[in-house]
Amino acid sequence: MTEHTMKRFESEMTKLRDMILGMGGLVEDSITRCMEALLKQDMAVARKVIEADKAINALEVECDEMTRAMLVRRQPAANDLRFIIATIKIVTDLERMGDLAEGIAEATIKSQDNPLTHLSTLEALGNRVVSQVNRALDALTRSDVQLALEVVQGDKHVDDLYHGVQREVITYMLEDPREISAGILASGIAKNLERIGDHATNIAEMAIYIVKGHDIRHVDHDSAAALLKEKQTAS
Repeated sequence: MTEHTMKRFESEMTKLRDMILGMGGLVEDSITRCMEALLKQDMAVARKVIEADKAINALEVECDEMTRAMLVRRQPAANDLRFIIATIKIVTDLERMGDLAEGIAEATIKSQDNPLTHLSTLEALGNRVVSQVNRALDALTRSDVQLALEVVQGDKHVDDLYHGVQREVITYMLEDPREISAGILASGIAKNLERIGDHATNIAEMAIYIVKGHDIRHVDHDSAAALLKEKQTAS
């Protein structure tokens, strides 16, 4: 690349990073606000979450178009190529997280007809998922491999809380058939939260891939930590 072309490419990479972080901020806000709407039964906030998904979807399209153009025009290599490949995957995860937050907001609106009365375990799950999302995005922003690995390892706690919610929901529905409609809504909300947690884990894995060039997506958490430690020692 000529010096002029290199500067253009660096400018495009900076813009792409800024877009990803901006999209992440919107998604983070939607997840936080959908839980606020649920716990406070605030339908105005729920509707704002639904409306905000349009902006998230628009950023996904813009990021996709930009990464495709950069791959064709610039033919990046090494670290730059790795970042762009990871970005394509991260954008997909963020878009899905926005959809899932929108789904929770829609379920909150539906719950006006079937009020959710047992929210403490859902709140605990939501708090944990919000923390996972915050930490995954922080790890991505700061290129913090250790924090990203903690997010990956923390997914088991999310799964445990999710299964606890499902057991509780089933218990209430069996004890009182009047709880069935609300229980179905609560079960769906819990599933959305669990899936948001999975996407946060994916982002953390991509943060590790960007920094280390090591794909840990199909490696168990303990093995992933060992592999990263081994690579760090070798380098």
